[in-house]
Amino acid sequence: MTRRIGDTTELIRAMFDRVSQGRADCPYYAKTELLADYLQKNLPDFRIHKITQRPEVWEDWLKDVCEKNKWSHKNSPIIWRELLDRGGKGLLLGGYNEFLEHAQLYYDVTSSMTTELMMVIAQENLGAHIEKEQEEEGLKTCINPLQVWITSASAPACYNLIPILTSGEVFGMHTEISITLFDNNQAEEYLKSLVLETQDLASPVLRSVSICTKVEEAFCQAHVIVVLDDSTDKEVFTLEDCLRSRVPLCRLYGYLIEKNAHESVRVIVGGKTFVNLKTVLLMRYAPRVAHNIIAVALGVEGEAKAILARKLKTAPSYIKDVIIWGNISGNNYVDLRKTRVYRYESAIWGPLHYSRPLLNLIFDSEWIKREFVATLKNLTATGRQFGGILAAHSIATTLKYWYHGSPPGEIVSLGILSEGQFGIPKGIVFSMPVKFENGTWVVLTDLKDIEISEQIMTRMTSDLIQEKLVALGDKIHFQPYQSEHKDLVPHEEKNPVMSDGFERKTVES
Repeated sequence: MTRRIGDTTELIRAMFDRVSQGRADCPYYAKTELLADYLQKNLPDFRIHKITQRPEVWEDWLKDVCEKNKWSHKNSPIIWRELLDRGGKGLLLGGYNEFLEHAQLYYDVTSSMTTELMMVIAQENLGAHIEKEQEEEGLKTCINPLQVWITSASAPACYNLIPILTSGEVFGMHTEISITLFDNNQAEEYLKSLVLETQDLASPVLRSVSICTKVEEAFCQAHVIVVLDDSTDKEVFTLEDCLRSRVPLCRLYGYLIEKNAHESVRVIVGGKTFVNLKTVLLMRYAPRVAHNIIAVALGVEGEAKAILARKLKTAPSYIKDVIIWGNISGNNYVDLRKTRVYRYESAIWGPLHYSRPLLNLIFDSEWIKREFVATLKNLTATGRQFGGILAAHSIATTLKYWYHGSPPGEIVSLGILSEGQFGIPKGIVFSMPVKFENGTWVVLTDLKDIEISEQIMTRMTSDLIQEKLVALGDKIHFQPYQSEHKDLVPHEEKNPVMSDGFERKTVES
């Protein structure tokens, strides 16, 4: 028995190449294809080409074929001859009845298939057709590489990001990628040298690497877009001007993403210059993909872990579940209440999965409130760049989690659009605790004992709301939130950490 193709129209070719096409679940098509298979097996010059269509698209497909060839046919299947050796359009033979008459008249062959068997084969055909479609989709993902675009590609972070992306650790060793480096004309020569260095890596997952300096071509069919800090020597003298200067570029990027990018594109915003603001502006100007735009907070998280590790004389990787709340590149709250330390050398020792609360290991609370806060504030201030290595690693790790899931049980900080979780006002991008799974993220609203005081929440949200209003021109002056308390940390809150990243002075974008 030959392999059956669902109730779809199929093309049957003979010496003139008969073509049979039908609906994948059509019993008459099932009988037609079995007869055609018999003729092809027993007649040396009889060739068939069979094509099936899903039931839901069959009528539209048939209408298009008939209009194109000026045929009149309404049922499944449809059979025609393609006179390939003579040129010209196909010659309509007809449907089920006409093909049976043709076979009997010219070849003295008929079919004795029962109605019951026709129905069974029709269902098998439909299942085979669906399975074939799924296989073809799977092959497409292997043939078509993942299109990765990096903006401001002359930035140091890009140089360090490329080797990580091409290592196979982010998207997987079975996913080929094509990287496009996007920047302005002035960076073209540098980008060309970066292309050569990238090719020298001879990465098995890298299909191609190219540059783009034409704005209108940006993000063409992009699956992943990495937005880095735009590099410019232009000096901005006020914070308000710096905020407003973010709008034109985000508006342009949003328009290009909507126009050129793949419908499933994922946009990840990294860097240290108004990360939350740029993310919310991109969401505003690219509403179709707003649900797939996120801000990277792992850089601040990494800096916090490194400071804590130096204090405890341990490795930063042994410290887990540091939560970054609020403005990634401004007023944020580094929450250590869920933070745990693994493999810590002390009188108490346990297996690899054993951990202890960090706040039980640092007995100097004043160090947390003063020195830790001051050091972190200095590192995370707006406009102060991450080192290229940290920025690249933070972006790559977030992308890896997005595609493959974050480590089970671990808390990850991520800047996303607030929907009112934890009492955060809606409509602002806010860093909060999440976990990644199944290609998306889930906000960890079920965490216990992580309530944030009204004062801290107001301080963080006030600045984020003002950033957005000033940038869009709805507010003239930015007024940082002023606490009535002199302490960096309110006494009623147990060991929270506030980092104020704003500096009222000349800002360079």
